[in-house]
Amino acid sequence: MTATGADPVTSESRSPHQIWQRVRGLLFAALILVVAGVAIAAFRSGGQHGRLDPRSADPYGSRAVAELLKERGVSVDVATTLDEAAGAAGPDTTLLVTGPNMLTAHQQRRLRATTADSAGRTVLVAPGGPSVARLAPGVHQESHGPVTARPPRCELPAARAAGATDMGGIHYATAVREATACYPDHGLASLLVVPGQAAGDTVLLGSPDVLHNDRLDQQGNASLSLQLLGSRPHLVWYLPSLDDPSAAEGGTSGGDDSGDDGAGGESGFIALIPSGWLWGTLQLALAATLAAIWRGRRFGPLVTERLPVTIRASESAEGRARLYRKSDARDRAAAALRSATRNRISPLLGVSPRDTDYPAVLLPAVAARLSTPGTDAAALLFGPAPADDAALVLLTDQLDALEREVRTS
Repeated sequence: MTATGADPVTSESRSPHQIWQRVRGLLFAALILVVAGVAIAAFRSGGQHGRLDPRSADPYGSRAVAELLKERGVSVDVATTLDEAAGAAGPDTTLLVTGPNMLTAHQQRRLRATTADSAGRTVLVAPGGPSVARLAPGVHQESHGPVTARPPRCELPAARAAGATDMGGIHYATAVREATACYPDHGLASLLVVPGQAAGDTVLLGSPDVLHNDRLDQQGNASLSLQLLGSRPHLVWYLPSLDDPSAAEGGTSGGDDSGDDGAGGESGFIALIPSGWLWGTLQLALAATLAAIWRGRRFGPLVTERLPVTIRASESAEGRARLYRKSDARDRAAAALRSATRNRISPLLGVSPRDTDYPAVLLPAVAARLSTPGTDAAALLFGPAPADDAALVLLTDQLDALEREVRTS
């Protein structure tokens, strides 16, 4: 056989037209996804900012309460760094911290040191775990509860004027006697006001729901939000961010602080992910699971079906040979060759098909029919696997010679 310069065309070869037909559907679907993603991002980029953002008109944004405060003469400024928030603290300022759990331990201690002496109001939205101990000393988190309409059951004027509001979430307890606990659930407050120096105080909200756009017109949410955030002429709306340069300050202080920093950063990152993406990921995972179950379904035993096209025996043999060669399965290839040879020569030797794989029965019959001395039938029909490809080719030739001699003898 002479070798040619061009690669032989086999059953595995694909023409460019066939390749294009197979992949064009996937490419078209990917193009649609990219175009749709770009269009949605362009359409929604102008009006969305995030949860509790006073510039966002989304259901979980807080633009409504910010606009109402401005109508009442309260100036609203947005701060995204700790330096901006700390620099604006003062007796005539309310500092709203929307994500206290995102702050590192160093940032929390620095924020507490700034607000403790400011004589202003600090409103913390759903602080939990170690954040509570650093930002509101003497207060600790107890449990979680559902957000629902609750009566105030306290003497706080803002709460009594608002009446029932959507409160719940994190529940707090404190040993500070002057603290005012409102909207209790099983004796634990979901809104807690801790007095500070001079006329300053710290307000802990167990849930941010009263500040959301979609809940502001329900219950007494609007009244409570306006009174808590509008008690001073100036409101600083602090939106902590992960790229705040102050997050890198302080390093790790060791002890519990190092672990707390990591926990705070992780919960903050998850809080930045919109709930729609989390639900979307869950739905995709469920769809993938159902697709896997559907593709792997078995309704009964395997059945033989007619092939939609006729495949030449040479193509089938070539494909199997390529698989054997790709996996270096010389042992399987040799076993298949030997088994096929034994099955073909057994009827010629008068050996029953059930005794074909038994050397004690087959080998004496083969030896009786061989006229060539020195032929080791046992090694050819039941020997070890070839060590390399050359040995496998030699075994093939020897098996063919053995079968021809049995047929002609």
